[in-house]
Amino acid sequence: MSGINVLYVDDEQQNLNSFMAAFRRKFKVFLATSVAAAFETLEKEPIHVLVSDQRMPEITGVEFLKQAKEKYPDIPRILLTGYTDVEVLADAVNEGDIYRYITKPWDELEVVNSILNAYDRFKASKDLQEKMEELQKTNDSLNRFVYSVSHELRAPIASAKGILDLVKMDDMYDAAGEYWKLMETCVQKLDYYVSQTIQFYKTARFDVRPESVNFKELIDSLIRLYKSLGNAKGINFQVQVDEQYPFLGDAFRAEVIIANLLSNAVKCQRQEEPDKMVKIDVLTLKKEAVIAVTDNGIGINENDRERIFDQFYKSTNVEGIGLGLYILKESLAKLNGTIEVQSRLGEGSTFKVVIPNYDEATTA
Repeated sequence: MSGINVLYVDDEQQNLNSFMAAFRRKFKVFLATSVAAAFETLEKEPIHVLVSDQRMPEITGVEFLKQAKEKYPDIPRILLTGYTDVEVLADAVNEGDIYRYITKPWDELEVVNSILNAYDRFKASKDLQEKMEELQKTNDSLNRFVYSVSHELRAPIASAKGILDLVKMDDMYDAAGEYWKLMETCVQKLDYYVSQTIQFYKTARFDVRPESVNFKELIDSLIRLYKSLGNAKGINFQVQVDEQYPFLGDAFRAEVIIANLLSNAVKCQRQEEPDKMVKIDVLTLKKEAVIAVTDNGIGINENDRERIFDQFYKSTNVEGIGLGLYILKESLAKLNGTIEVQSRLGEGSTFKVVIPNYDEATTA
C-alpha cells in the first residue's frame, strides 16, 4: 500500500464496496456516503486525493467538489460519471473545480494513474508552498536584520555630524583644506543611504494609518532639510499648495513620496543651469490629493523612462543607489495611488502623483 490517502464519495454502497475492493491494496481508501460525511472525513483525515460520483441525491458531484475546493483548495479532485454532459464537465475542468473526470464504467488502470498523477500534483503544490514559506521567513529575517543594522548606524552618524558642527563652530572647517568637506559629504551620503534603507523596510512592512496631513508644513520642512544639507544650493523652490479639502492619509508614506520626488528633482539638476528650479504643486480635492513636482534638470532618456521605478536602477549621470523612486512606487501601491511622468531630455521632468483622500473614502 502506498502512502496516498484517497476519499471516495458515493451514495450507493455497492459502488463504495467496489472501489474499496479494487484499490485498497494500492491506496489507503476512505469512504463516505454523503456530502456531510465527506466533509467530516476531510476535517479529520489528511486526504491527498478526493474522488466523487457525479449523480448523488443531495447535490451533484461537480457542485460538491466546488464546495470542497473552497475549503480545501490544495486537494486534487476527480469526478466519476456515467453521464456525458460534456459542457458541464468541461466548465468544471476549466474553472479548476475538478482535476479530471473519468467515465463509468471506470477502468481500474485509468483510475490508478489518475490518482497517482493527482497526488504528484498535490505533493508538488505542497512542496512549493513549504519552500515559499521558508523563503518568506528568510526574507523577513533578512529585512529585520537590515532594518536593525541601519537603525543602529543612525547613532554613530549623528555623532559624526555633531563633530562636524563643532568643527564649524570652532572655525576649523576650512583649516584642513578639503578633508572636512570630504568627510561631511561621506557622512551625508551614508545618512541618506541608511534613511533609504529604513524607508524601504517601513514602506514594505507597516500598515496604512490614515491621519491628517498638512502638505504645506510637510513640504516646507523637507525643503529646509535639503537646504541645511547643502544639497539644494542655488535651487529656487516654488511651492503652491491649494488645500480645498482637508486631507486624511498615511502621513509617513506621504512624506516618503514627496521626499523622494524632491530628492530626485534635486539630484537631476544640471550643473551648468544658472536658474535651477524645482516647482511643487499640491491640490487637495474631496476624493484625492494631486501632487506635481517639476524640475528644469537633465530630463529622462526615453529608454530609461520605463525602468526608473525598478529596484536599484539608476541613470549613470545621477547619484544614489536606485531605491528612491522604487520606494515611492511601493508607497503609492500601498495607498492605491498613481504616478505619471513627463520628461524631455535636457529640459526637465514632471512627476504627477495622485493619492486617494481617506477622509472622503471613510465618509462616502
